[in-house]
Amino acid sequence: MSAATEIPAAVPNPTGTEPKPQRRKGGLNAEHGRWAVYLIGPTIVLLAVVIGYPVVSAVIQSFQLDQGLDKATGLFVEGGFAGVTNYVHWLGQRCGDVACPPGNLGSQFWVAFGNTFFFTIVTVVLETVIGLWMAIIMNRNFRGRALVRAAILVPWAIPTAVTAKLWYFIFDANGVLNHVIGHQVLWFSDEWASRFAIVIADTWKTTPFMALLILAGLQLIPEDVYEAGKMDGASTLQRFFLITLPLVRPALMVAILFRVLDALRIYDLIAIMTGGGGGSGNATVSLSVLVVDQIRQGFNAASALSTITFLIVFIVAFVFVRFLGANVVQTQAAQQKGELK
Repeated sequence: MSAATEIPAAVPNPTGTEPKPQRRKGGLNAEHGRWAVYLIGPTIVLLAVVIGYPVVSAVIQSFQLDQGLDKATGLFVEGGFAGVTNYVHWLGQRCGDVACPPGNLGSQFWVAFGNTFFFTIVTVVLETVIGLWMAIIMNRNFRGRALVRAAILVPWAIPTAVTAKLWYFIFDANGVLNHVIGHQVLWFSDEWASRFAIVIADTWKTTPFMALLILAGLQLIPEDVYEAGKMDGASTLQRFFLITLPLVRPALMVAILFRVLDALRIYDLIAIMTGGGGGSGNATVSLSVLVVDQIRQGFNAASALSTITFLIVFIVAFVFVRFLGANVVQTQAAQQKGELK
């Protein structure tokens, strides 16, 4: 045997064509990324103009004085730069150098703030619990499941104005509810009764939305996981807490986030059912209702209030995603890395 090792000849290609070089995976991903930018770019620009311009304009106008009569001279003034006067008016409940008197919109800010968070917390908790239960039912295989799914989604498909009028007639003094219970209850004249009516109407309207989003998450859970749990001797309750809840958590968090952001801006349901406050006074006044009421008196002060509302919604969304949704993002990132490997 010679010291030199013979190199075998290359095996001829039977097709007679040169093989095409494989494209790098990184280059393919970069090409997909460019296409994504091309397709999403126009939409982002349009949203920036449609949404960004009103937000910036409202912030600028919030630092301007409203037009009106000067109490000292009795003359009409054009306004001008106000600094943080409009923000002090709402946050400090100050009307000039004195505290805003009862009945003034400036004195209702913290009441509206509390009402908004009360409606948000109560309705979102009820809608999440009931929506999860409805999603579990719709996820099962039974006769007439398609009909049940369609029927459950009907309240969500009804416009909010129609829903508000429907429940207004139910809770009216001469409405169906008083006829059923056999008592004459003035639902919109009592503080807690009016809040109860709004919570019931909003829960009935929006629970199907929560159920739909949670159902999408339940349908992604493999049946093999439940079969393995049964083989290990896990009870129905154990499978729910150890399998269903952890695996549906991403969809559940997204659904709760969407509902929280929407509930913080509640307006139309309250405005139609109670006329903004109704006979119950400030018990049902929300931040959005207060903004609309202020627009009739001064647009710049209303811009300051809408900016405060925007900041509240933004902070809640940031805290929710940063702390409550962090594990969801990390879990999805870990799954993507595992698929790439």
